[in-house]
Amino acid sequence: MSLKPLHGVRVLDLSRILAGPWCSQQLADMGAEVIKIEKPNEGDDTRRWGPPWLEHSQESAYYLSANRGKQSVTIDMAQPEGQALLHELVKQCDVVLENFKVGGLQKYQLDYASLSALKPDLIYCSITGFGQNGPYAQRAGYDFMIQGMGGLMSLTGRADSELGGGPVKVGVAFADIFTGLYAANAILAALFQRQQTGRGTQIDLALLDVQVGVLANQALNYLTSGQVPPRLGNAHPNIVPYQAFATQDGHLILAVGNDAQFQRFCAVAGCPALASDERFLTNALRVDHRQALIPLLLPLLQQRTTEQWLAALESVGVPCGPINTLDQVFADPQVQHRQLEIQLPHPEAGQVKLVSNPIRFDDQALNATTAPPLLGQHTQQVLTEYLGLDAAQQAQLKIKGVI
Repeated sequence: MSLKPLHGVRVLDLSRILAGPWCSQQLADMGAEVIKIEKPNEGDDTRRWGPPWLEHSQESAYYLSANRGKQSVTIDMAQPEGQALLHELVKQCDVVLENFKVGGLQKYQLDYASLSALKPDLIYCSITGFGQNGPYAQRAGYDFMIQGMGGLMSLTGRADSELGGGPVKVGVAFADIFTGLYAANAILAALFQRQQTGRGTQIDLALLDVQVGVLANQALNYLTSGQVPPRLGNAHPNIVPYQAFATQDGHLILAVGNDAQFQRFCAVAGCPALASDERFLTNALRVDHRQALIPLLLPLLQQRTTEQWLAALESVGVPCGPINTLDQVFADPQVQHRQLEIQLPHPEAGQVKLVSNPIRFDDQALNATTAPPLLGQHTQQVLTEYLGLDAAQQAQLKIKGVI
């Protein structure tokens, strides 16, 4: 596409680690110009969160996962000259994104009150662990602890009574990533609102709020019934059979979503009597009689290989799938057809492999075309083009450690 949806939008990104950078990478993929502000000689903490490292480079895989399409500018906001540079940049930006502790930017005059006075229509998005107010507002928040506090780990893992039972975190930073997506969504809404009203806004996003917000049906299971949902391993609280089963040579995810699918499964599995059993006629009954049904299915699933089950069940429209390792994921023909692994030119490594943005417009993935930047890669360019600083002025700032 010639112009991406957010072409012309400029974001000053003061965030680091994951939630904020995930948000700004989403905006960059959609066409926004993202100026990533980093501390001179140090940069985003995740640059050092390795191994693994990109070959022929000092960039960590973690950093590379969330910083595509940005410009890296090194400015020390702790120095008055650095604050002055950022104030001038803010005047030319539509959005400021930050994830400092509550009140942490006031001493630099980079808080919402200070910056909205410079640019009244500014959209200012703050990401914190617990929000801008409340008894926990001053606490630092990290994804792992938020998964625990927000209830996700009480739902994830096997029951305490089972071998290996106990709470388990999700294998990626679930709360951070969802917060980044919510933040991007909120910024888009604020941009639309500003277009209608001419007004800026302050967006307050908290990891804990997001974690509770995405508990979805499990939250409503509790709020509706008053019963605390237990950990069910790979089983589903509201659908049966909907879980992983051991096969002859591995595992199969069986996701029977309705009664007709259950009848077709029973026909393929050679157990038609289960489909007509009064205990299992409807999904609600199967949930009530989960403890009776699942032990009957376990030996049946072990009679065939995973591939045999996949072929048989897919032929009759019963949802199922394998449990892939990441090498199998990126070798999967559907993943390859959708081009979810991409490569971009990198100034040190030559090429860097990245994961595509899953959003497609007019059958084209929305991906920024530049790799995650080296530390300070665009400092000179941005200070020259946007602030009009010449080489001598920048040299003096560099001597002082401002840039």
